[in-house]
Amino acid sequence: MEKKADMKLGYLVFEVSDLGAWEKFATEILGLVVSRRTDGGGLALQMDDYEQRIVLVPGPADDLAALGWELSDAGEIDAVAKRLEAAGFRTTRGTAEEAAARRVAGLVKYVDPGGIPSELCCAPALAKDPFRSTLVRSGFVTGDQGLGHAVINARSQSESKQFYGDVLGFRLSDHIICDLFGYKVNIAFFHANRRHHTIAFGDSQKKRIHHFMIEARSMDDVGLAFDRSLRAGVRIINTLGKHPNDKMFSFYAKTPSGFQFEFGWGGREVDDATWEPTTYDHISEWGHHPPEFLAPKPKGPPR
Repeated sequence: MEKKADMKLGYLVFEVSDLGAWEKFATEILGLVVSRRTDGGGLALQMDDYEQRIVLVPGPADDLAALGWELSDAGEIDAVAKRLEAAGFRTTRGTAEEAAARRVAGLVKYVDPGGIPSELCCAPALAKDPFRSTLVRSGFVTGDQGLGHAVINARSQSESKQFYGDVLGFRLSDHIICDLFGYKVNIAFFHANRRHHTIAFGDSQKKRIHHFMIEARSMDDVGLAFDRSLRAGVRIINTLGKHPNDKMFSFYAKTPSGFQFEFGWGGREVDDATWEPTTYDHISEWGHHPPEFLAPKPKGPPR
């Protein structure tokens, strides 16, 4: 059987309508650093030794514009591209200008079954200066685990599971199937390296992305980010809590584009030699409450 290469989430590209709000959010809440101003008025954001991990381009969509999957070399890109073509997915070789904008060597583009624009790349450019965040002093967990994870749209969960598992070679981590405050939750989690999950998807949703996650190296940095979000009036979606599957201690809040971010610490790692997928019937071991559910209820008759 052909061995399928490990992949990493190399970068995320977002099309955003308010670049000023995003710059303030990225630098003052997430603790990222602006590495450069891009052609066309966008921004590139740094979170480790790569020149850019998140790219913001101006536009009305306020949504995910591309997932960037990093492979080790051009040969692996070609091998994955061949599998995509064999499975009926059209691939397009990126231009030199497009590769330069992504700061990578080699670029192949395709669209996944959920309609997510995706890119294969290798040899990302490294930053000239080391990453130093005055807000997230511990830094972020990246390296061979990639920048974090994304929970994305799936028009059909079964089609996306087959695509990411059989075509791209990701491995199933687990499922969460439960009722959450009156909503039916059915999410499949896949890993592409030792990070518990790099991609996950449930039912079809309005935007291409539900949330992206970045993982700090310190629990305190999660608490500090939560405090920054509260002080800045960022809309908290789920309070601090811990998931049963990846054991991530985290909170969720809204980005300026309306989709969510998760800021976490302590994520579980996968050893494929011993890992067995599990189905969980709850989404959190504790916490992750919507703040409105915690608000005190008025007492006495209505006035």
